[in-house]
Amino acid sequence: MTHHADNLFIVTGAPAGGKTTLLEAAAGVGLGIGQEAARAVIQSQAVIDGPAVQWRNPAMFAELMLDRDIQTWQSLRSASGPVLCDRGIPDLVAYGRMLGITDSQHYHRAATLYRYNKVVFFAPPWREIFATDAERIEGWEHAQRIYQPMGDVYAELGYRIVELPKAPVAERLAFVKDVIAHA
Repeated sequence: MTHHADNLFIVTGAPAGGKTTLLEAAAGVGLGIGQEAARAVIQSQAVIDGPAVQWRNPAMFAELMLDRDIQTWQSLRSASGPVLCDRGIPDLVAYGRMLGITDSQHYHRAATLYRYNKVVFFAPPWREIFATDAERIEGWEHAQRIYQPMGDVYAELGYRIVELPKAPVAERLAFVKDVIAHA
């Protein structure tokens, strides 16, 4: 049985495309926000020097992300008003494909079972703001390389991709709020 949460809007796309800045601004005006699973897993694994990080064990990393994404979906689906989710379960379908994780059919099952609003906001690669940090260690080439495969997965799953404009955060946020109001 498929479960729908039309109040949950995914914000995804290229790493360092301005998603976090946008989501912080959205939280500042009272929109609900779902935390990015990858950052949370990397941070918790770093504390314990654990193996479930993408550079040690990509499959284990993906399993922990999937679990967190499902928990986020379940906890936010009944929130009043729209919630912007920093990435979503469909990202793992793309992740599994790109890394060649052989036992990843359940990512697709999860993405089919737990549905978000059909509108998905995609942040394109944006060279001018690109930067690495403690959790984002991949380079600019990686950001460019994963953008299209991520979009392909969302399209295959029936989502409508809305590319975020490369604009100041206030303009981006106004754009997102307008799209949500008409979704």
